[in-house]
Amino acid sequence: MPDAKALERLAHLIDAEHEDGPVVRGLTQTAARAEIEIAPEAIVPALERLRGESYTMLMSLHGVDYLPDEPRLGVAYELLSMTLQDRVSVKLRVPLGSPHVPSVTPRWPTADYQEREAFDMFGIVFDGHPDLRRILMPEDYLGHPQRRDFPIGGEPVLFTESEPGNPGWWK
Repeated sequence: MPDAKALERLAHLIDAEHEDGPVVRGLTQTAARAEIEIAPEAIVPALERLRGESYTMLMSLHGVDYLPDEPRLGVAYELLSMTLQDRVSVKLRVPLGSPHVPSVTPRWPTADYQEREAFDMFGIVFDGHPDLRRILMPEDYLGHPQRRDFPIGGEPVLFTESEPGNPGWWK
């Protein structure tokens, strides 16, 4: 994990790529994690800049629900540098009303199924994904099961063979 000085340097390098102003929204440094929070539209160039700093492996991509906070939905990208033996997390947040994030799949093929899972479970839309469709739930399923406001307890199962009026219901 990069120390505080190295994390600030990485944030400065990401910001330097954007002429419209800073895209880094926050840094978090703990004993176990180094995190950079950025604007959603800057994710592709930010990850490319980190790739240039030897963070060449996208280990995972996760969807997050921050209910009741707004922006409510988020995506966390976990990067690894084998040469530095460091990890850094890049996070972003999007509002529930417009949960769009640029896809990183064209440059990081390992993100393909992970973006589809975040789409399926949280409803985060990855613009530019080559095959964005449900991966775990049926195509006609309504809702996103990993959101915090999803009803707990599952779906009711109807056992019609045991209803009164059905011949043989007493057996």
